[in-house]
Amino acid sequence: MKAKPVDTHTNGLDEAAAGRAAACLFRGMSDPSRVAILRHLLLGEHNVAELTAHLGLAQSTVSKHLACLRDCGLVDSRPAGRASVFSLTHPEAVLKVFAAAEELLAATGDAVVLCPNYGEGTA
Repeated sequence: MKAKPVDTHTNGLDEAAAGRAAACLFRGMSDPSRVAILRHLLLGEHNVAELTAHLGLAQSTVSKHLACLRDCGLVDSRPAGRASVFSLTHPEAVLKVFAAAEELLAATGDAVVLCPNYGEGTA
């Protein structure tokens, strides 16, 4: 039986599956509040009260976003007294994603923000 040829452009990865996984990651990070939480957790562990105070969001909103980020595997928590303390599961990788995003945003200028489909002011 002949071996299936490997696509050298994808190093043998299922390109469609990789694309779906990346889209899921970006949807998980698509809310400005979740981005702010991830950025703040780059500074170190925080509990919900600290994140709420720093971000100016309701406790229920922060908790909802943390649950989403935990479901995506981006944050984890540990008990600390009566509270939970949250941290990034892969801080170096998150930092790289933000650095790449900043580089791409600098390259595209205002195009992303002004995009009629996904820019600011669109539903």
